[in-house]
Amino acid sequence: MTILAFLLLIILFLAFFIYCNWLNPEDITLFYWPDHSITFSPALLILGFVLVGLILGYGAHIYSLVTHQFKHWRRDRQEKKAREIGAIFREGVTRLLSGDLKKARALLQKVLDRDPKHLDTLVAMASLELQDGNGDAAIDLLQKARDIDGKNLEVLFKLASSFDSLGRREEAADCYRAILALEGDNRKALRSLRDLMIAAGEWEQALSLQKKVLKVAQGSRRLEEEKQLLARLRYEVAHARLDAGNAEEALGTFRELMKEQPDFVPAHVSCGDALKALGKADEAVAVWQQGYRKLGRGIFLSRLEDHYMDAEDPASLLTFYRNAVEEKPEDMMLRLFFGKFCLRLEMVDEAIDQLFTIENAGVESSQLHFLLGEAYRRRERLAEAIDAYQKALGTNPHLRLGYVCDQCGQASPEWHSRCDACGTWGSFSLINRQLFRDARPLEVREIHHGER
Repeated sequence: MTILAFLLLIILFLAFFIYCNWLNPEDITLFYWPDHSITFSPALLILGFVLVGLILGYGAHIYSLVTHQFKHWRRDRQEKKAREIGAIFREGVTRLLSGDLKKARALLQKVLDRDPKHLDTLVAMASLELQDGNGDAAIDLLQKARDIDGKNLEVLFKLASSFDSLGRREEAADCYRAILALEGDNRKALRSLRDLMIAAGEWEQALSLQKKVLKVAQGSRRLEEEKQLLARLRYEVAHARLDAGNAEEALGTFRELMKEQPDFVPAHVSCGDALKALGKADEAVAVWQQGYRKLGRGIFLSRLEDHYMDAEDPASLLTFYRNAVEEKPEDMMLRLFFGKFCLRLEMVDEAIDQLFTIENAGVESSQLHFLLGEAYRRRERLAEAIDAYQKALGTNPHLRLGYVCDQCGQASPEWHSRCDACGTWGSFSLINRQLFRDARPLEVREIHHGER
């Protein structure tokens, strides 16, 4: 059918040629140079144009066909290479996850030799270097990956976490800022940068970032936790302003926090500090007293003691303690601070009464025993003082010195082959062992007769 169609096309073309030649019997002279010309019939000219068109069209078709075949061949080759690289890469990652760093390094390096711009391999190799303790090498690999694709979030996050693990926090912060420049509402970047600012004590920046976190965390299960952190950061900003001498502005924030979160102890303590800095000592005392009544924290009693001793007015604090003990005789922390204050004022008998009441309540505390020992010593009740001091120091009749885990700091009165806290074997040693090992006896030079 195709041959018949082709023959029919030729017959029609010849018929058209004969017809044109019959209609145009005259010849055409074409000058292509001065005194040089070619003479031919119009039908032949038409035939030439048609043939040239056919040749050009066929040539274009051949070129398109060759180009397509070449692209197809190159794509197949690239796909084959990608499959081979992918298989090697997956095997390398498997080895890396299995802890076989040597084999993983060889496989991943093989991938990089074939494709130096393979991002996933650069990131995996960086992870390997970090596990192997080569932080700088990991950073170099990640920087190469960033140069290849500066907008790749995985690379930027990995680079930021690597900088952070190496203690290069400013560079880590720059990476998180780069992520936020690409994706301003990225929660992980916002939280990570906020945590870096908190670690650096940059409270203003941390607060600003936390406000952005709250905007993107609406509906999140962590919303309440984020609100709590926002309040803590507001406190830190206000506390920094108080330290800088801006007590009036700080006081406003402290009072807001006391209303919003009545159980937030630092706000109550610092509110009193701000009032005292503004010369409103009576209001500061009232805040601290009310804070202790509501929250029962010893820091309020410490603030009251420091204030009244600075003001040389211990009688007012004694009155407060006596009235408070009458109101709440079961409050042992109140009695502890009352006894300590009496001891400070050399009111030893009253101090012993308060401290002995606590001891009879079954409280075992090194602070309590130390204060009792000091009170007994001042009354020259030495046997009782020694007993109280021994309890405070945690010593025993056998004079066991105790052990501590060198890895995690877990203390134990007995030596153990394995630490239950961190699971390390052979880590228990004498408390402060290094101090004794590093110490050297004082060298005493022999003094000869007549020498000074």
